[in-house]
Amino acid sequence: MSSVPPIDDAAVDPAQEQRLHPWSWLFVLLMQMRQFLLPLAALLVFGNRGDRDEMWSYAAAVVVIAVVVGVSILQFLTYRYRIGRDGISVRSGVVSRNRREIPFARIHNVVVHQNPLHRLFGVAELRLESAGGARPEAEMRVLKLSQALALEQLVRHRGQAPAVPTAATAEVAAATPPRGDDAVLLRLSPWDVVRIGLLSNRGWVVVLAALGATMQLFPRGTMSDAIEYGSRQAFGYASHLHPATWVWALLALVAVLGFWMLLRVFSVALALLRYYGFQLSEHERRLTVVSGLLTRLRSSVARRRIQAWTLRESPLQRWARRRHLRIDIAAGAAVENERRDLRELAPLATPEACDALVRHLLPQLQWPPARWQPVQQRGWWRLCLPALLWLPVVAAAAVWNGLPMGALILLWLPWSAFRAHRQMARMGYHLDAQYVAARGGWWQRWWRFAELDKLQSLRLSRSPLDRWLGTASVWLDTAGAGGSIPLCLRYLPEADARAVYAQLGQALAKRRLHW
Repeated sequence: MSSVPPIDDAAVDPAQEQRLHPWSWLFVLLMQMRQFLLPLAALLVFGNRGDRDEMWSYAAAVVVIAVVVGVSILQFLTYRYRIGRDGISVRSGVVSRNRREIPFARIHNVVVHQNPLHRLFGVAELRLESAGGARPEAEMRVLKLSQALALEQLVRHRGQAPAVPTAATAEVAAATPPRGDDAVLLRLSPWDVVRIGLLSNRGWVVVLAALGATMQLFPRGTMSDAIEYGSRQAFGYASHLHPATWVWALLALVAVLGFWMLLRVFSVALALLRYYGFQLSEHERRLTVVSGLLTRLRSSVARRRIQAWTLRESPLQRWARRRHLRIDIAAGAAVENERRDLRELAPLATPEACDALVRHLLPQLQWPPARWQPVQQRGWWRLCLPALLWLPVVAAAAVWNGLPMGALILLWLPWSAFRAHRQMARMGYHLDAQYVAARGGWWQRWWRFAELDKLQSLRLSRSPLDRWLGTASVWLDTAGAGGSIPLCLRYLPEADARAVYAQLGQALAKRRLHW
């Protein structure tokens, strides 16, 4: 996807509106057919039951397909776009006509998407995203690959664009040989991608999806009966062999190891599909990520659009001396489980590489901080309070109902208390004139930080437990904040929390929001 195919020599009138690729209607049709697939299958399967004529269901299916095909063709015929001096104008709609003006300066993220069918036809889907939108500002299904890459470069060079840039002139610019000023910041080899799968638990996605599909396809009770019958046969055969206890233990260990290896295989397969050929590059203060084995995704975002940063480290990654670097941008979140925007700058890299990447992209920051401000340790038990309250109740209920082995669940309490103590000991924060950062976790470690220019709101929070312990938490919000880790300075002494809140409030009042 990084190279641009040859373009046509035909000139294009700058004032003329451009159409999508001639095969665009086919891809729109396939997308709509995917939505109507289950209703059509239900119509064909259940529509001909009873004493009614069977032909009506087939005729209805043909009518539905014809309508979908007609709508796809009409969408292709009515979709127009024009590239102007400062933005892109999009006109679409079959019955209700819409016209949207998208300034280049408002586009936060550009995504060039290619699935295997796109690659077969030499086309791509282009998505333009702005801040806070639930959906892209424009979805062009589909353009010629060279044209999609040219529009991406127009957004990248929008401040240096020609007087009246068009798709043709942009293609000419994209087809020129590179000047060598694209800097590759990170490139993952196939072994690095395999390592991502080995150090992650993505295989559970495949296992759970297969389990859900099995439950949907087979009648209720069929799977449970099959598992019960297979287990009875296996244990019956094994009981005739009279194995020793160590044999049973060895078989259980082999089964666990086999399942674990199967999860690793699934995780590696998913990692290869998503991260194969991963490359992070920079050109004129704009970051571009290209990745994917079958479906290739090219996503581009300006450095100034980055709102917050997150470093994560699982136990396996820590053992392998690797980390994961993720960013938050102001563009909308994914829709329909589609991976649309640039979020991962480093799916897996050494701690030194992650820190060097942060220092390169944020040269005004001193990362990592020389010193983290700790939090007080007296309330460490609050982190394991749910386990202290619920586990004894669950254990007592199990024993009461004749399950004495249920009391073993109480063995989780010492581990929960130890983990809570270590988590509180590792909590800390850093605040200076440029950025604010927080760290936490012990088993799963994380670091999260943001520039003060990107903060949008502050909140000082005190729960009843905080009022009893004399603590407070400062919650910070940025545009496009996402993920399971909020930017929050937790469990500070009340005086320190109010001082931090006042300091950040004064900084936000003096600074202009950059997003």
